[in-house]
Amino acid sequence: MIDKYDVCIIGCGVGGFAAATRALDLGKNACVIEKDEIGGTGVMWGALSSKTMWELAKDYDIAAKVDRGYRSSGLVVNYRSVRTSVMQAVKEKQYQMLSQLETYSPRRWQGPGSITYKRGRAAFVSREAVEVRLDDGGTEEVRADHFLIATGSTPREFPNIPVDQRRIFDSDGILNLEEFPRRLVIIGAGIVGCEYATIFSNFDQTKVYLVDHQERIIPFEDEDVSRFISQNLTANGVDIYHSAQLRSINRMEGHLEVILDFAQGHSEIIEVDAALISIGRVPNLAGLHLERVGIEPDEMGFLVCDENCLIKDNVYAAGDITRHPALVNIAETEARYAIKAMFDATTWPLQYTNMSTVMFFKPAVAAVGLNEQTCQKKNIPYRVATYSNALLSRAIAMRATDGFVKIIVSDDEEQRILGMRAAGPQASTTIMSIALLMDQKKSIRDVLKSVHPHPTMSESIQECIRVLLDKSVYKAHAFPKLIKIRKWHPDTGFTQ
Repeated sequence: MIDKYDVCIIGCGVGGFAAATRALDLGKNACVIEKDEIGGTGVMWGALSSKTMWELAKDYDIAAKVDRGYRSSGLVVNYRSVRTSVMQAVKEKQYQMLSQLETYSPRRWQGPGSITYKRGRAAFVSREAVEVRLDDGGTEEVRADHFLIATGSTPREFPNIPVDQRRIFDSDGILNLEEFPRRLVIIGAGIVGCEYATIFSNFDQTKVYLVDHQERIIPFEDEDVSRFISQNLTANGVDIYHSAQLRSINRMEGHLEVILDFAQGHSEIIEVDAALISIGRVPNLAGLHLERVGIEPDEMGFLVCDENCLIKDNVYAAGDITRHPALVNIAETEARYAIKAMFDATTWPLQYTNMSTVMFFKPAVAAVGLNEQTCQKKNIPYRVATYSNALLSRAIAMRATDGFVKIIVSDDEEQRILGMRAAGPQASTTIMSIALLMDQKKSIRDVLKSVHPHPTMSESIQECIRVLLDKSVYKAHAFPKLIKIRKWHPDTGFTQ
C-alpha cells in the first residue's frame, strides 16, 4: 500500500488512463479512480462503440450495392448481432486497459512508478485528499500531492422529456435497442446526431428523421461543407428538418408522437418508434465537492484551466470538463500534458490549432485548423482551393468519387497553411499530413517537395496545392464544377 501518491486521477476514461500511464513514464506513483465503465465515453458510450457501429453499417451499405458488377443475395442484418459485435470491440479495448493497469499495479510492478486502480466514487476532502466510496463497500481516503480531474461528460437532457433508454434514448443508451426501429427521430444535428443518422440509414432498416433548430446542420463548418453533408444524408434517405424546435414527445401505446414547432410559424407531428436525443454533452462534476478545494465551475458548468491545465493550487483538469471540444485526442493530449506540467517535464506548449477531427458520415469528413468563416471573423486574408475526388484516380478506381479536399492558405507571399477539410475515403489519414505541416508552420511550396505515391487518396492534397499555385495537372477552367479557387480580403470580400 502507498501512503501518499504523487498524483490522484479522478476518472479512468481515455484521458485519465493516458494520464496514469504518462505518470508511470515519469516514474511516479499514480492512483486512478473510476466510478463506472473503464474507458468512459471514449470507449463504452462514444467514440469506439459508435465508430464500430459506423464501420459495420458502412460494410453493410457496400455489400448491398448493386452497381459494382456483383450482387449479394440473402443479405440480412439483426440489431442484436450488431450490438454483440459492438460490445466485443468495447470489451476488447477495456480488457487491454485493465491488463495494463494490473501489470503496473504495486502488487506486480517493482517500479519505478506504479498505477493503483480503484473502483468507486471520489469526493474531495481537502487539497491533499479525496474520499472514495468503494464499489465493494466501505470508504477509503486517498492522499496525493497532485490531483487531475478527468471525469468526462454525460449527454445533455432535453427539458421535460425524460430519457427512459427503452423508447427515448441518448447516446449512452442506444445499444439498449432490441431491434432496428422502423422509424427513428434524432433530435440534434451536431456531429453525434449526424453520425447516428448515417449509421441507421446505412443499415437501411430504419426511416430516419433528423431535427435541428439551426438553419443548416454542422453550422460551425463552412456552408459548402455543411451542404455537402446535408445532401449526402438526404441522398441516403434521411429526412432533415431545419429551423425546428422539439416541443414534446408523447408516448403512445405502439408509437411516439413527436411535435415540432418551426421558425416559420407552423407545427408538424411525426410518428416514430424510437427517439434519440443528441443535443450535446455536459461536464460530469456531480459529487466531487469541488467547493472544499475552492473550485467553482464557470457559468456553463466547465472548469477553467490555464495553459498548463491547472485549475487552482495542485488541482488540474483534462478532457470534456474543460471548454475545449469533447474529443478523445484532446482529452488524451491534455491529460498527458497536465501530468508533465505537474512534474516540470513540459518541453513545448499545448497546441490546439493543429488538432484534427473526423466526422463519421457518408462519406467521412475530416477537419484541421481554420475554416473560411473563422478566417473572416478574424479578418485574415486567405486563398482557398477545392479539388474534387472525382478527378482522383484512386477514388475513381474505388468507385467512391463523392468527396473533396479543401485547403485554406494565407493570402501573402508565405502562403502558410491555415486549415484543411477533406471528405471521402481515407480522409482521416489524409488530414494528418497537413496537420503536421501546420505544426511546422510550413508553406504550401514546402509540401510540393515531396511526391505522393500513385494512385493514392493523398494525391488530392498535392493537386489542391498545385491549384493554389496555378500548377495543377487538371485545370479549373476545364473543370469548373470540380476545381474551385478564390480569395477573400476584409476590405474587398471575395475575388477569383
